[in-house]
Amino acid sequence: MKGTHLAAFDFVLRTRLVFGPGSLARLGELARELGFRRALLVADPGLVATGHVERARDSLDAAGIAVETFHAFDSNPDSAMVAAGAGVARAFGADSLVGLGGGSSLDCAKGIAFLVANGGDMSEFRGYGKARVPLLPMIGVPTTAGTGSEAQSYALISDAATHRKMACGDPSAAFRIALLDPELTVTQPAGVTAVAGYDALSHAVETSVTTRRSPLSACFSREAFRLLERSYERVLEVPGDVAARGDMLLGSFFAGLAVEASMLGAAHACANPLTARHGTTHGIAVGMMLASVTRWNAPVAADGYAGLLAASGHEAGDSAAHTLARRLDVLAERGGLPRRLAEIGVQDSELPALASDAAQEWTGTFNPRPFDAAAALELYRSVL
Repeated sequence: MKGTHLAAFDFVLRTRLVFGPGSLARLGELARELGFRRALLVADPGLVATGHVERARDSLDAAGIAVETFHAFDSNPDSAMVAAGAGVARAFGADSLVGLGGGSSLDCAKGIAFLVANGGDMSEFRGYGKARVPLLPMIGVPTTAGTGSEAQSYALISDAATHRKMACGDPSAAFRIALLDPELTVTQPAGVTAVAGYDALSHAVETSVTTRRSPLSACFSREAFRLLERSYERVLEVPGDVAARGDMLLGSFFAGLAVEASMLGAAHACANPLTARHGTTHGIAVGMMLASVTRWNAPVAADGYAGLLAASGHEAGDSAAHTLARRLDVLAERGGLPRRLAEIGVQDSELPALASDAAQEWTGTFNPRPFDAAAALELYRSVL
């Protein structure tokens, strides 16, 4: 049988993974191994009430590491919030950072590390490899199973003036250690579990078919989808199921590795303008677009989608894309996610401007079916 030509690829696993229930107790020990002495603990304000911030701080204190905290950011951290955090880090003399929380905490920690090491504004680091000085060492501790930021060398930061998301990446922006404790995710509100989990699913789906996918990234995509698809409904039905929470957290990490290796596609390109113009939570925006994009990619992406279905024990049927899209619709409905743009206040007259913005998004260039403003307009109209 004639061999299949494989495109060249380059992948470096930069982040050590520490996984297991109760593993937050190891935070201080691991930080000490990395030489942390004065750590800025970046955690969203909602986490304080859960006790997670106090537990993290206690572990660092017990290891002899001085700690300052930063909480002044929201679910879409912007360049001004990051600059404020960098000011706190400099005043404290931080030599390291710990990001604790959802993707906003992890991305904010990375953004702060960019500015502390390099100065300037986040807009200077849009793209990849623009850091002049390596970033401070960091540990990422996710408390949601969603963005997979703990597995990536990118920070997603909004421009404070335009609200457009900027992907700022650098090899040194990868966390030295990702500490995954599924017990931390049990305290998530059901809505956060649903939205974050669907975001992770979207990463598994989109990375499975991008033009930059590789045999290695496809392994991560399939395993991520297997874990996430089998436990998404379970964690909504039985929030205290730590084994299912572990599936979600590990699946999110694997999906993040897939993003690092193969990037994303049109669903994310369409989602980002919804966040910029309407303040829509990222996972909700992606949730409205993913099944539609999956159907739209059907002519060129059957094999990748079939791989996801096979990994999760589903038959592809007549069309892998449409079978997968139907399953994605079921999961979105189970999670209570909005299904139509009209539900978040988008009007038909806005679609051309949204489509124009979507066509400028970097992730759209990796979609398997060529993506432009006309394609974005078609996709938006399919879910209006």
